[in-house]
Amino acid sequence: MSLIQSVYSRALALVTASMCLIGVSSYAEAQESDEADMVSELVDRLNLDNYKETIKGLTQFGDRRQGTDRNLAAVDWIEEQLESYGCKTERLYYDFNPPPRRSSGGGSRGVPPDPVINSGEFRMGPGGSRQRGVTRRTGVVNDSELQPDERLRALNSQSSIPGPREQVFCTKVGSTRPDEMYILGAHMDGHGWGEAANDNGSGTALVMELARVLNMPDVETERTIRFALWNNEETGLNGARAYVEQRAELQGWEDPVGSGQYPEPTWVAMIQHDMMMWDHGMPREDGTYNPNQRPEADINIEFQSGAKYADRAMRLAFFLRDANEKYATDYPGAVGNHMTNTDSTPFMDLVPAVSLRENERGMHTGAGWNPTWHQPIDVFDTFSDDDFRLGLNAAQTTLGAIGQLAGATLNE
Repeated sequence: MSLIQSVYSRALALVTASMCLIGVSSYAEAQESDEADMVSELVDRLNLDNYKETIKGLTQFGDRRQGTDRNLAAVDWIEEQLESYGCKTERLYYDFNPPPRRSSGGGSRGVPPDPVINSGEFRMGPGGSRQRGVTRRTGVVNDSELQPDERLRALNSQSSIPGPREQVFCTKVGSTRPDEMYILGAHMDGHGWGEAANDNGSGTALVMELARVLNMPDVETERTIRFALWNNEETGLNGARAYVEQRAELQGWEDPVGSGQYPEPTWVAMIQHDMMMWDHGMPREDGTYNPNQRPEADINIEFQSGAKYADRAMRLAFFLRDANEKYATDYPGAVGNHMTNTDSTPFMDLVPAVSLRENERGMHTGAGWNPTWHQPIDVFDTFSDDDFRLGLNAAQTTLGAIGQLAGATLNE
């Protein structure tokens, strides 16, 4: 029996039942909850300075490229921060031993790029799925000389090597429904010879800030929440895939029996955060960019229309958008149906899964709308407070939604 078959036979019944009982009905119930004021109080505990400080802390490790000492040092630092919030941490271990790389084309013979990229998305047009309008080729900078900062060149100089990997997560155990769990995720690794401030320090800091607020001593949640900081996203979502492979079939098992403890509670939904800060619009005809956030800047909340749980994921996405309207201070939310190239993908056929981003992944980011993506200029100082505030608004959106769905309350 394959892993996926095992998941379906042993855990799918639990997942389906829980979604029927709470994953669907709780969306409507939560909107009418008398605890809305408590959720507002929780959201008010987020602030721009804390969010920026957490991103700045992550950038001390450079691009945090997987398979390097700086990556492992960043994992250690993240764990220390989570523990300081009172959130119980664990690590997941796996091996990353990729096959030898094959040429993806280009070069003097003019061979076109391989249309299939690591996550499995098919490129339908130059640079992504966007075939018309102004686009710009995207790629990963692997040339250290393109980083003008000597300090960063030295910090990022160690090359990635295959082998053992680690990633950290922490858990807020539910008070009355500990066997039902929401997963909030972001990947902590990056590359491109910068500081990976946006991709994905912005998402990592967001999840860490949610962990800080939701683990305050006076906060209680009915359902369990897991805060996961994935590794190896940039190599093909390998850290998230390892989590699914190792833990999906353990869902809902009480260990020891009768203890009320669930090492892997049944997954109710998964919410991913990946690149949260840059929404400056498409490149200009001459290849230059608007230095400021565009007036239409928003938070893209995406589900995958081809996923097994697309209908429930869509409802979750719209619930997040509704939470954005109620709790976010500056930027609106917009729902799209082409979630791809991020760590929610391995979950999407096992549980309703969505992703929050600065842009539509295929139509915008894949078409070159973000000049910082995998580039040396993805450093803290590139971004303005308007940019950081977009990430903060995404945090407000998720916290407003999860506060309702997980049944968050404040103790006197």
